Amino acid sequence: MDGLNTSSRRKGGFRACTFIFTLGALENMGFIANMASLVLYFYHIMHFDIATSANTLTNFMGSVFMLSLVGAFIADTFLNRFYTCLLFGMMEVMGLALLTTQAYFKDLQPEFCRRSTCVKGGQAVMLYGSLCLYALGSGGVKGAIPALGGDQFDHHQQKKGALARYYNWNLLISTTGSIVGVTAVVWVSMNKGWYKGFFVSTVATLIGFTVLALGKPFYRIQPPGNSTFVRMAQVIVVAFRNRDLSLPKNPDKLFEINDASRDPSEERLSHSNQFRLLDKAAILREGTEPQPWKVCTMTQVEEVKILTRMIPIIASTILMNTSMAQLQTFSVQQGVTMDAHLGTKTIPTPSIPAIPLVFMSVLIPIYEFVAVPFARKITGHPSGITQLQRVGVGLVLSILSMAVAGFIELYRKHEVHKNPPNKISVFWLCFQYGIFGIADMFTVVGLLDFFYKEAPSGMRSVSTSFTWLTLALGYFTSTVFVDIINSVTKRITPSKQGWLHGNDLNSNNLNLFYWFLAILNVINFVFYLFSASWYKYKSDERESETIAKAEKVPNGEITLVK
Repeated sequence: MDGLNTSSRRKGGFRACTFIFTLGALENMGFIANMASLVLYFYHIMHFDIATSANTLTNFMGSVFMLSLVGAFIADTFLNRFYTCLLFGMMEVMGLALLTTQAYFKDLQPEFCRRSTCVKGGQAVMLYGSLCLYALGSGGVKGAIPALGGDQFDHHQQKKGALARYYNWNLLISTTGSIVGVTAVVWVSMNKGWYKGFFVSTVATLIGFTVLALGKPFYRIQPPGNSTFVRMAQVIVVAFRNRDLSLPKNPDKLFEINDASRDPSEERLSHSNQFRLLDKAAILREGTEPQPWKVCTMTQVEEVKILTRMIPIIASTILMNTSMAQLQTFSVQQGVTMDAHLGTKTIPTPSIPAIPLVFMSVLIPIYEFVAVPFARKITGHPSGITQLQRVGVGLVLSILSMAVAGFIELYRKHEVHKNPPNKISVFWLCFQYGIFGIADMFTVVGLLDFFYKEAPSGMRSVSTSFTWLTLALGYFTSTVFVDIINSVTKRITPSKQGWLHGNDLNSNNLNLFYWFLAILNVINFVFYLFSASWYKYKSDERESETIAKAEKVPNGEITLVK
């Protein structure tokens, strides 16, 4: 028995995470390269127009992150997180292989036309089929891998800040892979052939999942539990059925199973005073046997409360990701119209995001080794600042990024019209990319850490996938905004042309679109401040329960009721 315990203790930790880090670097190398350059692949090879190219990419990215919920659900309910990563990893590799095949054979590519999209028939089936398979595979992996990494640290290690360090290091190593992707892989795609770039991505991703599989003996693997969505549905149905019942004054009288009957992997949650209406699901009617769909445990009710409290946080980070979508679409197309020379070398426009990625690769260690210890001395928080404070910093920086992007586009257009042969340097885009890169560093890690820590143990894949859900909704919102802005401004502008019409950025008003997003993000930040201040952390709930269970004795001292 001691040998088994020793073996268990040897599993997990940062040693196990090295395999996950390797996958993150190799998979991100291909994924970020494609995210940065696909808009040009659609435009030059598939012959989509500018708006269709941008919308196709944002719809693809939105689908990737939306489908993370599918992977998270399977990881938490049917397979464990490890096997879910391998299953969806195979789909991702297959999707990339199909993209490589279509990019190689000219017969699978459309001829140029003057419509918004020229692809049709079997070519369309192959293009959209490969994108769907790629999106499903990549999304499924993203739904399971953050929680698999978090599982490698026990509660004691998490309290010491190990989880935040893991997400920081994971971001740093993934960023390093991304730098290689947006420089080397993008250069191969644009100079040696698109199929060669896709092939490099395919091979790198395949190697990454092979390394992940080799790490199996070192992982702590959380077994799947009951369906998250079924448990939520049970609470809502039973609470509605018991809507006419009165809640007991003492929450301890609500139904809960004892620790001996509880699954060892299930975390017992303390009662909270928010959303008291849901507590009715934990009222056991007289003469009723405790069965699913007739009564829910207090822990089950609290799980639904936690997810409900997260909804405003999720909603208030969507617009930031809408802004990020512009940097991967319109900003790349801006770069095509700018001077991309560095000395005698020409830099591929999709490689411009390498600059903020380099900033991030320098700033993450500084943040981890300098900023966090300094802030920890002031706040006493293991991570320096709370997860939601970190997200708030990212939201402020995203506002600044969009405002700067508008001024840079205004300057670019001014120079084009004033001196038509001259072009401003593509490195002007570094300002908007750099600011947003730092914003992303704060927000993504803050959200992953927040969703993992706050979620019940059996719902952590679904919870951490909310980070990707905000990205998905941001990309889809971008598509809607582009269509709405074009439609509305076409009617109200004197020229009767939409802000983002046609293929000529020099005659568009992209700067106004950037400023429109900046204003929306300011309003959104105000909403976020209210949401974050209203949110009640699980640790706060435990403290409240401790105080509630305390009673005053005659001499005025406080003692705990055992």
